[in-house]
Amino acid sequence: MALHIGKWPVDGIAAALLLAIASPPAALSAQQSAPTLPQQSHSHAFGQYLQSVRERAEQEGVSKATLDRVMPTLTYLPRVVQLDRGQPETPGNAAIPDFEPYRLKHVDAARINRGRAKYRELRPLLQRIENETGVPEEVMIAIYGHETNYGAVMGNFHAPDALASLAFEGRRRELFEAELVAVLKMIDRGVPSYAITGSWAGALGRPQFLPSVYLRLARDGDGDGYADIWKSEVDAMTSIANYLLNAGWRRNEPWGFAVNVPATFDRNSVRSSLAPTRCARVFSRHSRWMRISEWKQRGIVPENGVWPDDNMQAVLIEPDGAGRTAYLLGSNYRAILDYNCSNFYALSVGLLANEVRN
Repeated sequence: MALHIGKWPVDGIAAALLLAIASPPAALSAQQSAPTLPQQSHSHAFGQYLQSVRERAEQEGVSKATLDRVMPTLTYLPRVVQLDRGQPETPGNAAIPDFEPYRLKHVDAARINRGRAKYRELRPLLQRIENETGVPEEVMIAIYGHETNYGAVMGNFHAPDALASLAFEGRRRELFEAELVAVLKMIDRGVPSYAITGSWAGALGRPQFLPSVYLRLARDGDGDGYADIWKSEVDAMTSIANYLLNAGWRRNEPWGFAVNVPATFDRNSVRSSLAPTRCARVFSRHSRWMRISEWKQRGIVPENGVWPDDNMQAVLIEPDGAGRTAYLLGSNYRAILDYNCSNFYALSVGLLANEVRN
């Protein structure tokens, strides 16, 4: 999906809006409820807020008939607000943990084996999509595995209720109100009721697209006229590939590769001088861009001994510190970051893709 709330204390936590939505924080029990106003006052305020959402949705083209049918049914879900408030905050100056523990948990034998099985099952479909988009088969499968465990965990929250609750709560109103209007547009366009059930934060289907992302980038892969990212793996894989293509995926270029950095390497000489405009903790860990030929000259060596084209541009990241495995990352890595702006997420997607293809 595109936008995620992660539960892991990693470098991309502020932008990783929906990574772990299927697994609520263990510290929160089902019996707990978020603090609320007195019931009558709270219900009145929620109703008043929904009236303002209705006006916005109508201005953005949602039909009166759909709004008359849906808006009166919307229900405030304290559990959703509770889960949102339970997400950990990572201060900007907090130490970033090593990547290795995360990698061991997310690129484990079970996920690799399930991914290889799904890859074999969908191979003819995946080949066709790769030919059309340039997005590698194994990258589609790796994102599928990370987002919903290959379709096994897609969430069971009613998305309009969840998004209305989060928007009303107010901490991220701009984000969640826009997504609430987007899901109303989906309903207005005839998306069936099963399709608006998803994560507690409103992510939908096998790729965990937010409603606005579904409207922009979901694609029909089987020609039936409907982008069914819930029941159709054809449509889900086509939509994932379209998302990455829209994010700038380059055909026939690797996302990145593991490298060894010499002990004498001067890291200051490759430090980036750019000030990131988004995901600062993510991009601040990357070196400046240099051609592969320049990295060769500085003594960097690929772990597998295979270099891509000398003219490919790449940045260096050392996610576990000096002396451990490092990675040269190309522009396609940035496309994965667009799906979820976390180095840990993007690296684990790339590494899982490598294992699935092997």
